[in-house]
Amino acid sequence: MSTDQLLKIVLAALDDGKGNDIKTIDVQGKTSVADFMVIASGTSERHVNFLADHVVEAVKKKKFKPLGIEGESVGDWVLVDLGDIIVHVMLPQTRAFYQLEKLWETDFATVSAKAI
Repeated sequence: MSTDQLLKIVLAALDDGKGNDIKTIDVQGKTSVADFMVIASGTSERHVNFLADHVVEAVKKKKFKPLGIEGESVGDWVLVDLGDIIVHVMLPQTRAFYQLEKLWETDFATVSAKAI
C-alpha cells in the first residue's frame, strides 16, 4: 500500500470518528522517522483512545499492520506508528502544551542559520 493510500485511510478514520482539528504535516526531509505526521484532538480520554483504535482497525481492514501503539493506558496522548505515517491523537490541552505542529512546521535550516 502506498503512503498516499494509507494517509487517506487514516484521515478518513479520524474524520469518521469525529476527530477534531485534524492536521497533516509533511516531515519528509526533516526526519528519517516518517514522511507524514497526522495530529488530531479528541474531546476526552475515552475519545482519544477510540480515535486511535479506529485508525488501527481501519488500516488492519486493508491488511496493514501498525508497527506500534503507545499511550493507550494514559489516554491524553496516543501515538500510532504506521511506519511512513505517525498518528498523534491528543487531548486539546496536551496538544497545546507540546505544540507538535509548531515543532515540525519549523524550517530547521532557517532556525540553524539564525542560531549561528
